[in-house]
Amino acid sequence: MPNRRAERSEPILPSRDLDETRGFYEAIGFRPWFRGRGVNANYEILSLGHLVVHFFLERGLDPAANDSGCYLRVTDVDLFHENCSVLGLPSAGIPRMNPPRDEPWGMREFTVVDPSGNLLRIGHDLGDAYVPAEP
Repeated sequence: MPNRRAERSEPILPSRDLDETRGFYEAIGFRPWFRGRGVNANYEILSLGHLVVHFFLERGLDPAANDSGCYLRVTDVDLFHENCSVLGLPSAGIPRMNPPRDEPWGMREFTVVDPSGNLLRIGHDLGDAYVPAEP
């Protein structure tokens, strides 16, 4: 029987430099799958537990003009933020990170912008904010 993983989405984001992207995400605990040795040296997958993000090389990418991003739902956003603080990122510019806060839509979130300008919004539910209603 084939190895089938749980259904989930895995965002695909641009990277201006895959070595730079690997280093950035490895610093916060992500593990690279290929390190340029896969079937496509211009592609990388990074994972941390069930969080999986794909990156493709886009050499001419201007981080300031990049409007790509994704949402990472975690179990403890404050702990994840603490882990990201090892990067020592400022709150403005690229890359950057902002502190967690409770949002009116029922999530506790913070944002990280990586060196390629990708926006990662990272959060967890406050209560039952996103539990689907029964039909």
